[in-house]
Order: sequence, then C-alpha cells, then structure tokens
Amino acid sequence: MAIQQVSRARYTTKVFDSSYQIPQGKIDEIKALLQMSPSSVNSQPWHFVIASTQEGKARIARAATGAYAYNAPKILKASHVIALCSKTAIDAAYLEQLLDQEDASGRFANADLRAAQHKGRSTFVNLHQDELNDMQHWMEKQVYLALGTVLLGAGALNIDACPMEGFDSEILDEELGLREQGYSSVVLVSLGKRSVDDFNAPLPKSRHGAEHVFTEI
Repeated sequence: MAIQQVSRARYTTKVFDSSYQIPQGKIDEIKALLQMSPSSVNSQPWHFVIASTQEGKARIARAATGAYAYNAPKILKASHVIALCSKTAIDAAYLEQLLDQEDASGRFANADLRAAQHKGRSTFVNLHQDELNDMQHWMEKQVYLALGTVLLGAGALNIDACPMEGFDSEILDEELGLREQGYSSVVLVSLGKRSVDDFNAPLPKSRHGAEHVFTEI
C-alpha cells in the first residue's frame, strides 16, 4: 500500500476486537520501527514498555481510572499496548553511552569525528537543560516522533491503533517502577484489530484543506 493510502486509511480505533492477537512477526516489525525512530541529535531519550498479556494490560489500565476510565477498555481489549516513556534526565554518562554505541556502529572514522559529534550533541542538551529550561519537554518531543513512526507503521502493517494521553502518568510510573529506572510515561498506544462495534471506523476523516495547511515560498 502506498504511504499516502496508509495515511488516508489509518484512523484512531475506539473499540478493539478482544479476541484478536497480533502475530508476533508484526510485533517484531513494530519494535524495529520504534527502535529506529528518529530523534534530535540521535538522543534516543526513550524506553517502550509493551504489554501483550491480560496481566500486563491490566497493570497499564490501572492508570486509566477516574477521569480517564473511558480509556480502560481500549487498553484491556487491545492485542498489545505500548507505553512510550521518556528519560527523566540526560547526564554525562548517557552521552558517553551514545557515543560508544555510535562508535560501535561504525559512524566515526577517527577520534576527531567522535569529538565533534559529542560537542554538537552536548550543545543541544545544554541548551535545553541550562538555558531554555525545557529539557523534559524536549525529550518528550522526541518520544512523539516515535509515536508518529509507530502509528504510520502500524497502518502499513494493517494494524489498528489508538494513541492515548488520557491516563495518569504518576500512577503508571509507580505501577511499572519507571522513575526508579530513570523514565516517565508520556503517551500510550493500543494496537490490535477494530471491532465491528467501533463507531469511529465508518466515519469520514476530517482534515484542514491544503490551502489552510501549506504555504509555499
């Protein structure tokens, strides 16, 4: 399917078929998409928790209570649910870890190129950490790049999806012990197959017209 067709066909699934399980091969492709998602200066400030069992989905659904209770069925009835998490800090040790990984991947022909990469990335990190004071927001923006990647990829794999910000991140962070690992939950995405009862499936998509969205100069 052409990428434009995927974009037009995919939509936010509101009701999942609880009897459907995504084949492991497709989940492996979803994981590869997340792993290869782009991020500013290759910072990769994320971690992804994937729930496929009823027990795992129930743990995530504990964060969909109170004002967010309407999202619990989208978690419990989906085949898989992914909690996309951001780091809570980027320190010198993590920057060195990134450099070592890039070095092992063969990105640096010499020490000067490694040093240049470190200087450039550190400049951006220090900008958001020390000058703009929006480090957490900046890291969360990278997580949303991964979310966009997985939504489009899921569509290409004929997997239905529902992204959700409607959950209590403090509850989920505690349930999964994320803060102790240096992460915090940002957004969820449920994956599976739409139910025949999904009211959103037959509705036409609505987007601004091209004249509203684009300016060409």
